[in-house]
Formats: sequence, structure tokens, C-alpha cells
Amino acid sequence: MAKNRKKAHDPFVDWFRNSSPYIHAHRGKTVVIVFGGEAVADQSFADLIHDISLMHGLGLKLVLVHGARPQIEERLGLHQAEMQYINGLRVTDEAALACVKDATGAVRVEIEARLSMGLANSPMAGVHIRVVSGNFVTAKPIGIRDGVDYGHTGVVRRIDADAIRRVVDAGAIALIPSLGYSPTGEVFNLSAADVASSVSIAMGADKLIMLTEGKGVTNTRGKVLTNVIPREVEVLLARRKNLPEELVQQLNHAVKACRGGVKRTHLIGRHMDGALLKELFTRNGAGTLLTAEPYEEIRNARIDDIGGILELLGPLEAEGTLVRRSRDLLETEIERFTVVELDGMIIGCASLHTYPQDRIAELAGVAVHSDYRNSGRGDALLEHMEKRALASGIDRLFVLTTQTAHWFRERGFLPSQVSTLPMAKREMYNYQRNSKVFIKGL
Repeated sequence: MAKNRKKAHDPFVDWFRNSSPYIHAHRGKTVVIVFGGEAVADQSFADLIHDISLMHGLGLKLVLVHGARPQIEERLGLHQAEMQYINGLRVTDEAALACVKDATGAVRVEIEARLSMGLANSPMAGVHIRVVSGNFVTAKPIGIRDGVDYGHTGVVRRIDADAIRRVVDAGAIALIPSLGYSPTGEVFNLSAADVASSVSIAMGADKLIMLTEGKGVTNTRGKVLTNVIPREVEVLLARRKNLPEELVQQLNHAVKACRGGVKRTHLIGRHMDGALLKELFTRNGAGTLLTAEPYEEIRNARIDDIGGILELLGPLEAEGTLVRRSRDLLETEIERFTVVELDGMIIGCASLHTYPQDRIAELAGVAVHSDYRNSGRGDALLEHMEKRALASGIDRLFVLTTQTAHWFRERGFLPSQVSTLPMAKREMYNYQRNSKVFIKGL
């Protein structure tokens, strides 16, 4: 008789399977991506284009906004001119504007050419992407501030969202330079971050992705912040005055987009290979996610959470840490459960079975996904359950455990006896399992 052979572990297959929920979630969604001229000039730009092409092929509706700073500075140097920066704002005179138009046009053509590639034996083989650019942005001049005339430097006044929407709905990529036009035919030099945030707000985009120079948004120890809310960004900007001006602009416009209705804004260091794909198609991402509210929450479980709870509890039940629960049992007890949801995935859960006459409740089914243990989620979940118990008039919690006694003891649970349990629970106690009893006063 043939023996069952363990299948070989294939990291690619695992990654591809794990990315499928994100592929389905992002299909048909409108995503605005902004990057600077530095990205276009980089030798790795072809890789970024390949990733953008892949995203388009997976059904995302893409709007690309690009800057052209190094290309503009190169042309200014050739013409022995310079662009002044006063109070963090560019001054664009007539000579500078000519360089801006020349450089921006060249960058736009370069991006269109890259997206038009279809060479055999390359990631773009067989790809046919239409790219549409146009006068989608109406702008107005900054004007004179503190006596300084900023010339042709402007800010976004209006976005023709309907026109851009028609482009992406037709299956093309919309390509928008950091230029704006006035009804009188003037051209204005704009911030790419301003254009991108304004476009994303006007279109009601699902995501705004900003590719940053450097590592992106980090804490004081240089570690990338994974998720923030607008208030935290404002505190960061107030405390850290030495941030690069471009990053400050991006953060301010990210907050603007978030408060303007864009559900998620991502800031990613562009130098990481495959940063776009890692951010969108892996659970932990690769950069900083800015949302109006924290994208992780602890909440009461719903009936449609049962599949996620079963998947979370399954490995712990298989190893004997938790008592096995059927789907039918979960359906009848779902109102007792609380879940930790991270980006649409259930990563933690616990249930509370109250015995009101004894003012005690059983804390059961406590689980945190293996990828998120030792990150404080278990403590947050326990604190939430304790508050939920107190709100129900309960002043003690008990747990039955075979393998996690140390975790509960470290959090104030004390050893007890089966005889201290409520009568209804004592009658159901499984002596064969021989679980230890721990009780905590609230």
C-alpha cells in the first residue's frame, strides 16, 4: 500500500495563495500612485514599471502622477538658471517655467514609452497598455506671499474627475504630470503630492500610494511606522523639524487625502524592490498606512466572522491547546465572541460565558494568530474582555487551561479548584482533559 508522502514546501506557491485575498479585494479599485522624477531617472525604473503593469493586469484602475525635479534641475543647470525656494515654496519665473515644461514633457514621454514595451522574454511580453494624459488639472497661482512673487508656481484649483474616470473605466492608465492649466491658458508648476491628493479626493479613490525617497515614514529609531492616523502625523510633523521637505509635503497631503475621504493612503520607500507589490498583496505590507481611523479594531463578533474564527482556532484545537468547537456551536455562541480584526482578517478572538448569579464569567477560546503573538494583541484583547465583563456586572473571570497557565498567571489569574466554579460549569467539567482552573478578580 502506498504511503502518504509529505508535499515539498514551495514558498512561491504559499505566497501566491496567501496573496489571493488581496488580488480579489483590489480588483476594480481605483488607485492613485505618485512618484518623483528621481524614480524615472533610476536604473531600477523598469522594475517599477513592470510592477505597475502587473497591477494593471490584475484589474486595478490606475492613475499615475509624476514629478520631474531632477530633470528640471538638470535643464536649469544647462541654461545657467536656478529655481529659488523661499519658505519651502518654489519660485517659478519665465526661464524656470520653460525648463519645467521641457523636463515634464520628456518625463511623460519616457513613462509612456516604458508602459508601451512588449518585448518577448521580458515581464512586459504581450502586454498592451493604453496610456492617456491630458489637461485634467486646473490650477491657480500661489501669487504674492510676504512680498515674494512666486510666479508660475501654483496650486490645484479643480480636477476633471469625470474625464479621468472615463479613462480608467475604459481600461487605460491615466498619466498626470505635476502641471496645471488656467482658463486663460497659463501653465503652472505644481507639487506632485498636491496633484495626487487632489486627484484621489476628487475621484473618491480607494487608495493613494506615495513613493518616497529614503525609507519613508520612520520613528526616531529609524524603524518604519506601519500604520498611523492623521492626528499622529500632525504630532510627528510638529516634533520633528528636520524631516526632508519633500516628505513633509507628502505627509501633509496624505493627511489632506485621508480627511478628504480617501480610505487608505500608503507611503512607501521606493528603493525597496517590489515595494508596491509587497504593500498591496501581503498582510504586513512594506510601508506606512494612513487611515482616518486605526485599521485594526477589537469588536463584537458577527455571524460572517465564523469562517475566520474557525481558521484561527483550528491549529490550537489540533494541538490540544483549545477544546474543539464545531461551526454549529460557534453559530449559536457567536454573540459571546469578541474578535481582533486586522485589515479584514481575524487575527484574534475570545469568548465570554457569564454566570450572572455568581457574578463570574468564563474567558474561553482566547487565541491570537501566530504571526501576531508577542505584539501586545493578547493583552489588548484581555483588557477588552475584562471591560466587557465589568459592564455586564461581572467581578471575576475564570479560565480552564492545559498549556497556557503561565500566560494567565502573569496577568493576574490565580490558581483555584474545580469546586470554586459555578455549579453549571462544574457539571460540565471534563476530568479526562484535566484542565487547570485560574481565577482573576476584576
